[in-house]
Amino acid sequence: MLITSLPPHTTTNATTVKESNQVRKMSNLLCGKLEACFAIRLPASQHHDIFSGRPHHVSSMAPTKIKNCALHEGDFGKKGSIVIWDYVHDEVHKVAKELVEDIDDANFSTTFKVIEGNLLKEYKEFKIVVKATPKSENTSLIHWTMEYEKLNEDVPEPFSVLKFLVHLSKDIDDHHTKK
Repeated sequence: MLITSLPPHTTTNATTVKESNQVRKMSNLLCGKLEACFAIRLPASQHHDIFSGRPHHVSSMAPTKIKNCALHEGDFGKKGSIVIWDYVHDEVHKVAKELVEDIDDANFSTTFKVIEGNLLKEYKEFKIVVKATPKSENTSLIHWTMEYEKLNEDVPEPFSVLKFLVHLSKDIDDHHTKK
């Protein structure tokens, strides 16, 4: 498994450009990107289908981590839908309401943007991308990417969230390959 922490980044907008270098430097400290890449024994299309179209099935595949995934708005498998995840992270029950920002079936990628919930108590913005790349007929490479902006510099990097997502994929893999 490969986990990387990329250098902090910012998006430039008119407000940032007009502000002082100190503000720009502070913003760089608050923004980050973490990635993990690892192999599983599940076909890429199947892993993608679970997160893009059937997230409500994840609780039966990883019941110690995901307690429920409910549709709040829209339809499962459709861009623009909103899902609510009830999950256990670091032994604490948490909730995340996420907008399905993009589903790319050709590249087996799904993008979620957190719009409410526990993560937004520490992060101003939090985006999660899960991408599956075929390695062979029945194996794939899973790539989780998190882009975030912390509310302040005392907020830790979300390494434990990335670890949670990696183990979630591995639980799903185990669920399907043990059958």
